[in-house]
Amino acid sequence: MEVKLARIDNRLLHGIVASQWSPSVGAMRVMIIDDEVAGDELKKNGMKLAKPAGCALSIISLETALTNYKNGKYTGQTVFLIVKNPQTILELLDAGIKISKLNIGATAEKNNEIKLSGQATITKEEMKLYREIYDRGTAIEIQYIPADTIIQFKNFLEK
Repeated sequence: MEVKLARIDNRLLHGIVASQWSPSVGAMRVMIIDDEVAGDELKKNGMKLAKPAGCALSIISLETALTNYKNGKYTGQTVFLIVKNPQTILELLDAGIKISKLNIGATAEKNNEIKLSGQATITKEEMKLYREIYDRGTAIEIQYIPADTIIQFKNFLEK
């Protein structure tokens, strides 16, 4: 499995992801890893309606993703990975999944926020997680839509 791009997006799969990000990434599979959505058939079915044309869609729990990866289910496939939080990315990295680039897209506003862009804010606790991801060699960029100017996450580490 080759992760072409991982994205943090609190809405996971929606119009912008399906119509703009998915075509620009060009992966064979869009993989949403989220325990809550994977366990809720109504949410899962609603998300399936936004499936990008021309690619497979997986909406699975973290445990299922790790099991499938371990069993080689996605061998030879390119994947556009979408999750809600950086902890999931760390767990994937811990399992040996290579993630060379992480995009922070849209995140919910939070208390004690650090504003990364007009659409992305993180907590101080999340900053520690992102720093660990960055320190492991994953490039992190902030960009809501592909046409937006890329903001390098490392700029926030130097402050």
